[in-house]
Amino acid sequence: MTDAISSLAAISDSHGGFVIDNTQVRAPKHGEVRVRMAAAGVCHTDHQSLQWDGPLVLGHEGAGWIESIGPNVTDLAVGQPVLLNWAIPCGHCLPCQHAHGHLCDRTQGLSPESPSVDSPHTLWRHQAVRRSFNLGTFSQYTLVRASALTRLPEHLALDEACILGCGVMTGVGSAIQSAQVQHGDTVVVLGCGGVGLSVVQGARIAGASTIIALDKRIESLDRASSMGATHTWRITDDGDALEAAAAHVRILTQGRGADHAFEATGSHRLAFAPLKFIRHGGTALQLSGAHGEVSVAMPDFWWDKRYLTPLYGGCHPERDFPKLLRWIDEGQLDVASMVTRRYKLPQLQAAMNDMLSGRNIKGVIVFDQESA
Repeated sequence: MTDAISSLAAISDSHGGFVIDNTQVRAPKHGEVRVRMAAAGVCHTDHQSLQWDGPLVLGHEGAGWIESIGPNVTDLAVGQPVLLNWAIPCGHCLPCQHAHGHLCDRTQGLSPESPSVDSPHTLWRHQAVRRSFNLGTFSQYTLVRASALTRLPEHLALDEACILGCGVMTGVGSAIQSAQVQHGDTVVVLGCGGVGLSVVQGARIAGASTIIALDKRIESLDRASSMGATHTWRITDDGDALEAAAAHVRILTQGRGADHAFEATGSHRLAFAPLKFIRHGGTALQLSGAHGEVSVAMPDFWWDKRYLTPLYGGCHPERDFPKLLRWIDEGQLDVASMVTRRYKLPQLQAAMNDMLSGRNIKGVIVFDQESA
């Protein structure tokens, strides 16, 4: 490949495993940018993607510096710090026309002028490989459409900013955009990892008067309290735990139930659990993107309850990322405290293990921290 650059990357094998190996990333063409990664967040979706068709360059949260730009890229410059995001609205398709850019029909792939099928952007062992969400952030370099990038302020640490591109946006956006939490509303958050804590913060920013955090880990509940939860409740492992939690929520909401309840545990068994916590006409949101089958009692949907599985918190990058950055500057959104451990790329398995065990809010893979 012309002007390709060597890039150490994590590549899945489609069977739950991965290798750390060298790849080749070509130079950017029309409308594309090559980014030198600074840091990449580790997410439950990354663990799920180990089973996706591969080989696949892993990772979909990240921030870095622009290393080179292709023709017709006029609003970005080499050396700028940028955030990567995987939902890229085209502005023309039916979802985009109805203000649902996160559901864009063309959100996948590189620019039409240089389709990857004709010009593979990443080679591994002499074969073309795809990149997770067309980003593949567990790699020293990546190649993306320019529209996948948001400029970051120079003062923001990239090993903190990197988690904005999925987990934080999903949580904050689900509270503000998808549920449309209003001033004085009551909110329940089941699962206080990275996404759940982002929901807590989003609900607080939106003005919710009561935010009830539910988790089985005391340390997770303590973190939720520090980020805006007004009440906490520890979920035990016994069979009546959800019913006990629901009873507690009813006490705190004068017997009505919450206006909104969010599931952010990553467990498909709890996909319908938020229905137990909301009032008639309330909104239940399942944020884990849970796979698998689970049964639910239909009366849990009574009466006029809404059940949503929002994608990416309804993200529209040009609208939402400037808001997140402003809230960070104003001290309303805390991302620094959410990054609990940092790892090098060869430590990716340890980072995933720590995520699955609940040891981390967010683990981050850190590359070279010197700017371009």
